[in-house]
Amino acid sequence: FESIEAIRFSDTTINLSRTTNDPKFSQQWNLHGMGVHNAWRFTTGTDNVMIGIQDTGLGTNSSENIHPDLRKTDFIGKNYLDEWGDFSHGTLVQGSIAAKSNNNKGGAGINWNSDLMHIDVVGEDASDYNLATATQAMIDKANAQGKRLVVNISLSGGYSREFERLIAANEDKALFVIASGNGNSNKIASPADLASDYGNVMAVGSSWGAKDWNGNSKTPGDRISYDNWWGSNYGDGLTVTAPSEFFTTSAKLNSSGQFNFGYDDKFNGTSASTANVSGVASLVWSVNSDLSAGQIKTIISQTAYDLGKEGYDKVYGHGFINADAAVRRALAIGRGIA
Repeated sequence: FESIEAIRFSDTTINLSRTTNDPKFSQQWNLHGMGVHNAWRFTTGTDNVMIGIQDTGLGTNSSENIHPDLRKTDFIGKNYLDEWGDFSHGTLVQGSIAAKSNNNKGGAGINWNSDLMHIDVVGEDASDYNLATATQAMIDKANAQGKRLVVNISLSGGYSREFERLIAANEDKALFVIASGNGNSNKIASPADLASDYGNVMAVGSSWGAKDWNGNSKTPGDRISYDNWWGSNYGDGLTVTAPSEFFTTSAKLNSSGQFNFGYDDKFNGTSASTANVSGVASLVWSVNSDLSAGQIKTIISQTAYDLGKEGYDKVYGHGFINADAAVRRALAIGRGIA
């Protein structure tokens, strides 16, 4: 029954996919489009995997508490406090990957259980890390706990030789999922362009759902490209595309210098798509932690929905990510039947 979503009998239908009681779940086209609700039949995340998020900090209230729909997260001191701008990009990212689920609030996260670590690498605060120091801290923690590591980098810039050396030195145990950029150009932004050189780096582009940001009808799967706004970068090294412009947790700065929390704001850009891929990768690794980071990338690439020209192409990479198929492929490999 692994590829069957429902079984219909004469008197009833049994739905084999998972649902949640989160009120926004039915509107989370990104989860349904990727087949995450089907992948949840096999895993909602395990403690064999750690998800590391390098982004802005997280929006907090007057008590320095993060959004109530975010799960327990490991921080380094007060590095998690977001000082970047009038909204918290990090809150959008983390909610997309791992918001609390089945709690009758907001929407569901992709991964419900794996450990989270969040490090602020954006802004001018003295406690902020750079990509290299943040990566080292995450690798140290994951290795100490014997966990596989998925690193989400929903941003461009920050490359250093030290950062690249850490990628090269951790090709088996750490997978880096990085945004391709929003310049609407035939060039993968740095550091996502490292996907061309390393089997443990994924460059992520964005695909539309049935409608765009303004409610105009679109062909699902098409590369997102607006006139005079933003578009998903493409080019050599693009790995896969994933949804953007979907509902997630949010935090917006108010006049008192604190953040107001929301549950129904949309998240756009390749940043959003990258968070989706990180969440799915963490599920794939959760069902088979014997796989290397490179194998996770290969599985996600091989099971993606082919878009554009047949086979790999520069506009869509290997295609639109398919969480259900990727998780089942990883399970089959673990059983020695794939």
